[in-house]
Amino acid sequence: MKKMLVFQTDFTYKEGAVAAMYGVVKSVDEDIEIITATHEIPQYDTWSASYRLYQYIDFWPKGTIFVSVVDPGVGTSRRACVAKTRNGYFIVTPDNGSLTHVDRYFGIEEVREIDETINRLHREDNGAVSIFHGRDLFGYCAARLASGIISYEEVGPVYDLSEIKRHEIKEAKVTAEGIEGMFEINDPNFGNLWTNITLKQFLSSGFKMGDMIHTIIYHNDEIVFDQKIPYYDSFGKAADHSVMIYNNEINKMGLAEVVGNLCQDYDLSYGQEYRLEFKHE
Repeated sequence: MKKMLVFQTDFTYKEGAVAAMYGVVKSVDEDIEIITATHEIPQYDTWSASYRLYQYIDFWPKGTIFVSVVDPGVGTSRRACVAKTRNGYFIVTPDNGSLTHVDRYFGIEEVREIDETINRLHREDNGAVSIFHGRDLFGYCAARLASGIISYEEVGPVYDLSEIKRHEIKEAKVTAEGIEGMFEINDPNFGNLWTNITLKQFLSSGFKMGDMIHTIIYHNDEIVFDQKIPYYDSFGKAADHSVMIYNNEINKMGLAEVVGNLCQDYDLSYGQEYRLEFKHE
């Protein structure tokens, strides 16, 4: 049975890169089903690539192959790999941090470096191309794996899991006054921000539905937001343009401006420099 290919990149649809990449897949095997997760990962942002895989991978049928190409180091010595996860998936990607969250939360069972002598597209007119591994290496190798032309063992040699490139992941911290965390990612269409604080941690800290919670946000230790805001399970329970706390789709606590855009209207973003506190009063 052929496996589905699910793609995420930072290519956008502004030119022909996605079409060329998908064309290579169909040239290997026209029956492979191609699914687009997103081609709007922020440019060069391997942290976001890693988080988005973690966000959706576990909802797909076991055996699905994910191709993640956010590759600022294309053409350099960074490894091209296929990782086999402990929860039953394969990820074809540059090993540049994009495996971080899947490795932390689901686990990686094995990782293999792609053997470019057999699993890279070679054509007379593209022999010198070093800048489009999404098409010539990752897409091509993924198609061969999905079609059954090669087995996982034929991707290339195994390398040690300790050699996988990983971003630092900060953990939420329970304090005497409540709980402290960071913004890990945003919801770019609606401007919501997602924290690294799980629902379980939040509730075990004593917060409950309907509470007005003192929320302080720091950017590089400068306070940029300081308000009491409610915790609700539905955006419809809060007034338009008010800020609220909610449990997001992967059971982590988020902040939203109802019928607004928190990131834009409050000049907020995500990353290690953003810290927040939920405090009891």
